[in-house]
Amino acid sequence: MSTHEHRDNPDNSTNPDLSGSANDVVQARDVHGGVHFHSTRRPGRNSPVPKQLPGDVHYFVNRGAEITKLNQFATSESRTNAHGAVSVIVITGTAGVGKTSLALHWAHQVRDQFPDGQLYVNLRGYDPGQPITPGQALDRFLRALGVPASAIPTDVETAAEAYRSIIADQRILIVLDNAANLAQVRPLLPGTASCLVLVTSRSRLSGLAVWSGAQKVFVDVFPEDEAVNLLVTTTSDHRSHDSVGDLVQLARLCARLPLALRIAAERAASRPRMPLGELVRDLRNESTLWDALATDDGAGETIRSVFAWSYRALPADVAKLFRSLGMHPGLDFDSSSAAALSGFSPDHVRQLMDVLVGAHLVEQTGSDRYQFHDLLKVYAVSEANRDETPEERAAALHRLLAWFLRSAHAAASAIDSHFRSPALPEFPFTVHARTFRDLDDAIDWYHSEAPNLVAVTKAAARIEEYDLAWRLSAVLRKIYAFHNPVEDWITVATIGLSAARKSGDPAGEADNLDSLGMAYAQSGKPDRGLDLHLAALELWSAVADPHGQAVCHNSIGLIHLRARRLHQANDHFTSCLDLVRQLRDRRWEGIALGNIGNTLQYLGRTDEALPLVEQALEIHRETGNRVSEGGSLIVLGAINQALGNHHQALADVRSAVEISRELKSSARESFGLLHLGQLEIEVGRPEDALVTFQRAAVLLRQLRDRNREAQAFDGTGRAYRELGRPAEALDFHRRAVQLHRDSNDQWQLALALDQLAVTLDADGDRQAALRHWGEARRLLDPYQNAQAAEIRARIDPLLPN
Repeated sequence: MSTHEHRDNPDNSTNPDLSGSANDVVQARDVHGGVHFHSTRRPGRNSPVPKQLPGDVHYFVNRGAEITKLNQFATSESRTNAHGAVSVIVITGTAGVGKTSLALHWAHQVRDQFPDGQLYVNLRGYDPGQPITPGQALDRFLRALGVPASAIPTDVETAAEAYRSIIADQRILIVLDNAANLAQVRPLLPGTASCLVLVTSRSRLSGLAVWSGAQKVFVDVFPEDEAVNLLVTTTSDHRSHDSVGDLVQLARLCARLPLALRIAAERAASRPRMPLGELVRDLRNESTLWDALATDDGAGETIRSVFAWSYRALPADVAKLFRSLGMHPGLDFDSSSAAALSGFSPDHVRQLMDVLVGAHLVEQTGSDRYQFHDLLKVYAVSEANRDETPEERAAALHRLLAWFLRSAHAAASAIDSHFRSPALPEFPFTVHARTFRDLDDAIDWYHSEAPNLVAVTKAAARIEEYDLAWRLSAVLRKIYAFHNPVEDWITVATIGLSAARKSGDPAGEADNLDSLGMAYAQSGKPDRGLDLHLAALELWSAVADPHGQAVCHNSIGLIHLRARRLHQANDHFTSCLDLVRQLRDRRWEGIALGNIGNTLQYLGRTDEALPLVEQALEIHRETGNRVSEGGSLIVLGAINQALGNHHQALADVRSAVEISRELKSSARESFGLLHLGQLEIEVGRPEDALVTFQRAAVLLRQLRDRNREAQAFDGTGRAYRELGRPAEALDFHRRAVQLHRDSNDQWQLALALDQLAVTLDADGDRQAALRHWGEARRLLDPYQNAQAAEIRARIDPLLPN
């Protein structure tokens, strides 16, 4: 079966660990109370405590009054109130005043008070590029909290609910750096006061104080004596002969702003034999050359003067790298992408980056990751526009786009995927693209570059490099289908589709239509996805590409299968099979055969389904397609169950569960456990079924898959009914019904209502049972499959005419 089959909640490649300990698995024979599936522990028994704080600031000085105030606000007494309000502190002040330095220095001092971890995100609210969205920040936080990437909800509201649920009652320090406004911050706030949120912003965020009772710490420029102290502290290892008068003048020329002071101090330290008076004169002369930057307090002229003073002292190759980095459309960069931009070799760039870091013109955030302060980014852009010709800037960006395209292609090639990548163009220059040791290495790179991949796709379209834009989108499809970052996927595929149309490439257009269709289907908009797949199919037919047609037929079939439009699903799977057989594509032949067998099994045509699924299983083993092998084993188990071969059905499904664990796929494991629990009830082992459903529910709670969690509740209700415990059974059935109502899944709601009615009837409440059966019967009316027919035949005689 396809890698994206059975994806009401997308993706099947996730963390294999169960949360909690062995005590979480209920031994039903010894249980006298109910089974309860409530936990606030982080997903995954082995999930690390998040420790996302960047390093502390070197040579941090002063700010004693602000730290005292932060300590007072953070005490448990001042954070506790009758309403249990969220604990929020806002550090506010002008650009370059040291808000982030203060926040990080204090966070490191108090991190031991937060044993459940520290979360950090730079929201980039004032960067010249796009700020981090709440959805992107939640994605990062949920990953750090142990939620598998594939299980992260695709909409902001649901992701925020998942985030709040996980951190409820935990003690976590959350640092939201460089926030622009309340809308950017609000979805990232926890729901309880056990966590502490530290926000830095140039804005006062007055709405946050109203909404959450946030406390405020205002950070001003240093007093003159503290500014001088910073200069002395950071240069003391290199200079000891500077006069107080010269230090005061330098501090004043830096407007007593910590960012400017640190850059000036580094310049002074790097020239220990030059009298400070000469450096002061250089800076004073420099300040007359520049207009003010657009800062909100009039300090821009000073800041730009300090930047220029330091920049003009750089060696020529370092200065070229600095202004080249200003052309990077993303948020941060590594030495390899910096090499592509500048045209230097990667080894040379690493040496030059050390100089820029030492001069405080870029900040090193990891072993090979760097970023600008937003003001320095603006300055680098201005220098690139001033000193590089339009042709040079275009060439630099073209090299970067080529680097991202080739690197993304290498990362996508590490993923075992059914989707093909487009042919890559030749470039008139050498591209030192990234290479990857294995899948984990490739995925780590993707996580580091995910926001940049969106940014460079936008940049390619903006400069009318349409061919590169649509090919980059098509390459990323393989990665996106593996991780399901729906927001990024829809953005990139939409750009890719437009770019392919503008470049006049019908195959590129079809590829991006199909990719966008998958993204919408996976985001819970199957009707939109279906329209896009049908448009892609028409284009693939027009360009006579049978592989593209086959993939589209399979995607369309899966949408129909999930909606239980089984005859339409079967037609498209059959078309897919015919095409891939013509192509002699054994891997896709196995996928198509498995999907046809699954559809026939739902239709009740088990005698026809069995040989097809067995053949699919043989092909999956031949081609090494373990993901589809596990899926086919589950279908084979359902067929053997329908045929009365319960022992073999149990063996099939258990094998599927084991494969899913080997593949580290919690989603597929939970899906297999739901089938296993039903089988255990069928063979008269409801005690074992309780344990199985509880294990499934733990995984599904981690995955935030409410639809299948409801199926686990429903199965638990059946097991309790078989154990003669109707009160507990009814509780779980009612919870299942409510969850299915919330998700608007009409098919599963009908099944859950039927089980609720069966239990009510067995408990002697026929009137209530008939009410629920009546609703179930109405919901089942449009479905023409074997299970719907069986339920209708059973309840129709019971219902009044």
